[in-house]
Amino acid sequence: MMRPMKLAGSELMFGNGSLEYIKSIECKKVAIVVGGSSMEKNGTLEKVEELFHETGAITKVIRGVEPDPSIETVLRGAKEMLEFCPDLIVGLGGGSAMDAAKAMWIFYEHPKLKGLQDILPPNTFPKLRKKARLCCIPSTSGTASEVSRSIVITENSTGLKYGIGNMEMMPDIAICDGDITVSMPAKITAETGMDALTHALEALVSNRANYLSDILAKAAIKDIFKFLPKAYKNGEDRQARELMLQASMVAGLAFTNVSLGIVHSMAHTLGSIYHISHGLADAIILPYVINYNKQSKVAKEIYKNISDELGIDDIELEVRRLNKELNIPDSLSKLIPDRDEYIKNLDTLAEFAKKDGCTKTNPVIPEIEGFKELFIKVYDGSKEN
Repeated sequence: MMRPMKLAGSELMFGNGSLEYIKSIECKKVAIVVGGSSMEKNGTLEKVEELFHETGAITKVIRGVEPDPSIETVLRGAKEMLEFCPDLIVGLGGGSAMDAAKAMWIFYEHPKLKGLQDILPPNTFPKLRKKARLCCIPSTSGTASEVSRSIVITENSTGLKYGIGNMEMMPDIAICDGDITVSMPAKITAETGMDALTHALEALVSNRANYLSDILAKAAIKDIFKFLPKAYKNGEDRQARELMLQASMVAGLAFTNVSLGIVHSMAHTLGSIYHISHGLADAIILPYVINYNKQSKVAKEIYKNISDELGIDDIELEVRRLNKELNIPDSLSKLIPDRDEYIKNLDTLAEFAKKDGCTKTNPVIPEIEGFKELFIKVYDGSKEN
């Protein structure tokens, strides 16, 4: 059942069947950005195009967004948009497709910009919506790019991932239809679900957390613990799929207002250097950072309160238990076999994580040595503080 909501000038649609909302969107030319072939294989792309065609709109599909979208792919897509001149851009798929769509939007609106460095601080972020609006339709329950102001784009020359956040990139329309996520494989369900849980738990202890973000984060945490195992075990469970997508969306609304923490700083870094998928890195790192954050009296109390609300002893142990249920490794050693090589990269890992934009809103902000110790614990599987 579609459930519409207006949020500060944006349109947010959620519930199974909400894809039909496309028929009420006013547009003439639609550029649809997709990743691999999953949206085509499961029929979603065809359905989305058909719904736009019913409105009289012309569509063009921009394909080939890789799992970690590169600036090269973004510029290629922007060039296709400049030739097509859409008045609506649609990001259809996982976080990569939606992030790429947002980034293409920037370079479509401002073709004089040449590359990634032009939109990074201290440059002034360009104004959008002179040519097109943005609609995001997620196929996974995790990134929440459909309700976030952020993107992660990889620089081709260095392989480094850059997180960029600005309210200009908040989608104008988000359509969260749980039916689209039914075909998501169990492994992707687990990893993206843990990304959503990380969003909620990091927003909850963010040093910018507030009354509203706490309400959103807590609701997401409770539903993810309840419905992620169900969606993982039975992908055809439509209620679990619907509520996981909504929990992911709610977690996204929380973190896009109060930011994240060092789980994401470390995950971004590991993704850049070792190309570990983002949700998997989040899942492995999360319990170690919860443990680390407990040295903050405020964070420790927050973790205790949410544990009490969940009826559990310790949120850290519950995350470890959930990871085990989802067949997620308990340490990086399972993914990176060469420990000596990993240790040689510690300085680089720590420096990149320290500079990451998510670090400044963690309840405890590590120095370089603190990051090194955390990276070692996450690798070795140490549970000690």
